[in-house]
Amino acid sequence: MVAVVTGASSGIGRELAHVLEANGFEVIGVSSRDFDLATPQGVQALYTSVDRPVDVLAINAGISVGGDFATGDLDDHLRLVDLNVRGVVQLAKLFAADMVARGSGRILFTSSIVATMPGPFQASYNASKSFIQSFALGLRDELADSGVTVTVLMPGPTDTGIFARAGQLDTLLGMNVPKADPAQVAQQAFDGLMAGRERVVGGPWPVRLIAAGGRLLPDAVKAQLNRFVTRPGSAR
Repeated sequence: MVAVVTGASSGIGRELAHVLEANGFEVIGVSSRDFDLATPQGVQALYTSVDRPVDVLAINAGISVGGDFATGDLDDHLRLVDLNVRGVVQLAKLFAADMVARGSGRILFTSSIVATMPGPFQASYNASKSFIQSFALGLRDELADSGVTVTVLMPGPTDTGIFARAGQLDTLLGMNVPKADPAQVAQQAFDGLMAGRERVVGGPWPVRLIAAGGRLLPDAVKAQLNRFVTRPGSAR
């Protein structure tokens, strides 16, 4: 059995690769050093390099950008869209076509519990995770009779390097909000993927309460709650 895991150099992706290996999969771990998945050429190069049928595709690579959108670097946000959205669609298309033709396979998309929340000071990130959730669930329904399953992983805040890379170490989210163990999230993701579940909320039980609230609260309230923890300088 072969599994491809993007974003496998750290965080949830690295732990997911470990869980897959421990369960008998040959893992092809992909990092940004191997392929630039924010470019069409990088995605195509990854696909071309895999010369055997893939049983599990874990699309986990992604970036965040924090701070004020109006004064921030546009190129940072456009690269986020290229990696978190366009690259996800291209990668899913290439591998899903092979899986459907073969009549078997499993695809895991890493979204986030913020997929249901407007995201002040990380607006493009939240929007990208909302896209991934909707895209994955739509694809799941399309492939329902194909032998290919689609599962969406929706972690809460997790102890990875994403907050530092997004420039959010001066925020409550980056510094003060409790973080889940990425190994726990990866195990939950694997269990849900192998069970063919639609959605996995990753992290300890309070995250499931946050996810439930994210479906019920008005968008304006969710935006204000998000703003409270993502506003630059909120950790001071």
